[in-house]
Amino acid sequence: MIPFSILYVAAVMLTSLCTEYYQFLLAQGILGGLCIGMLYTPAISILGHYFQRRRDLAIGISSAGSPLGGVIFPIALNRFLEHTDLGFGWSLRIIGFLMLLLLAVGCLTLVPRISPRSGPHFLPAAFTKPVYSLQVVGYSVIFWGLYTPFFFLPAYATARGVHADWAFYIMPIYNAGSVVGRLVGSRLTTRLGRFNTLVAAIFISAILEFCWLATTNLGGLIAFAVLFGISSGAIIGLFPATVAMTAPHANQIGTYLGMMMGALGVFCLTGSPMMGAIVSRYGFTPAIAFSAALIVVGGCLILAARLCHSKALVS
Repeated sequence: MIPFSILYVAAVMLTSLCTEYYQFLLAQGILGGLCIGMLYTPAISILGHYFQRRRDLAIGISSAGSPLGGVIFPIALNRFLEHTDLGFGWSLRIIGFLMLLLLAVGCLTLVPRISPRSGPHFLPAAFTKPVYSLQVVGYSVIFWGLYTPFFFLPAYATARGVHADWAFYIMPIYNAGSVVGRLVGSRLTTRLGRFNTLVAAIFISAILEFCWLATTNLGGLIAFAVLFGISSGAIIGLFPATVAMTAPHANQIGTYLGMMMGALGVFCLTGSPMMGAIVSRYGFTPAIAFSAALIVVGGCLILAARLCHSKALVS
């Protein structure tokens, strides 16, 4: 946590000095992305050391910080750039100093309770468990299509005649819905079960993406952003909890999540360029429909994992 927190703040500070595209790619894209990947998995998996019965609620609450930052930081940065004389460099440096404070709190509080597991950092035996392997494939397919609104909703709004200012604020609105989804979704698991809540959120997200095809005005896009933010937020907040259920020991949760995140990273990396190529050549409609279909396919795989896990009504 400590070295990659320092490196992430350094990535933000270096971004404040960038003037060329390749510099942004190196500082924010590669270095920043590497650090986020190295911070997220230990931060989530360490909760399994402290929580068993309420683990999904703890993960949901902690993961809500990500969309909350997605509400605050873009608006703050936009206000700095548009309504002050700070300029790009110092606007980003102020954000970097705030991140330094928040990451310092994280490094001080995220302390392991269980001794680290000795042995290999990769556990191939995990993939012999149908519940785990179905989740790896299912979540990979889901996340291949789940982030299409995140990357393309502002461009879609602009193409439908929405003013650029409102198109900008659609993403903070989406992230606000995601905060609600992560908190409410994790709370619903106490009544419906982790897998049941997650499967419902997946298929609701697929239905909403198909409904996205019919939205042509600002009101419809805001409604879609809120509702899809809630359902997709529930997915992102809950899937680590269902993966953690498959680990036989608490000190293996990090490894199980890490292997899962490695697979998801490949699909998240390729998903937006793939959808961008479809949008460029064929327009938004095929890209949206394909994304929704991917979520349906992935949801069927997660439903199969749920049935393999337990035949009980609540799971």
